[in-house]
Amino acid sequence: MRVIKKYDDLELIYSEALLNKIGHLAMQHHPNEFGGFLIGKYSEDLKKLYVEDFILPKKYKGHRYTFERSTNGLKEHLEKLFLEKNQYYIGEWHTHPDSSIDYSKTDLMAMSQIAQYGEVTILNPILLILSISKSELNEYKFYLYKDKKLLGYD
Repeated sequence: MRVIKKYDDLELIYSEALLNKIGHLAMQHHPNEFGGFLIGKYSEDLKKLYVEDFILPKKYKGHRYTFERSTNGLKEHLEKLFLEKNQYYIGEWHTHPDSSIDYSKTDLMAMSQIAQYGEVTILNPILLILSISKSELNEYKFYLYKDKKLLGYD
């Protein structure tokens, strides 16, 4: 497990194995963007966020510089995960093929819409951006959506 700490004393906890799994899957879609939903849970004191897994969208459109995903079937899948593993939606992930891990205006707008969506029960979803090439995961960065901004974890 790896811990990154920043912003309001919120620790983000995840495994390198999970990132490698996402990266390997994402490389199969290179040179197009690809992504999905992040699954996990907060500690009881809300000071730790555990990134435990991901869900792929049932339908999506990946292009060189854009990624659009559907939420078809997501609600049912999340309900099942909550009942079976006490896991829930905590954010989004997507790739920037052969590019930087910096977020775009589109990324910020999307996270803002997600945070305001009535079905989303967390106010501060996270965003994971992965820079990939055809053969490797180059780098990645987590962002916390808060106060209408994306704050990067170092």
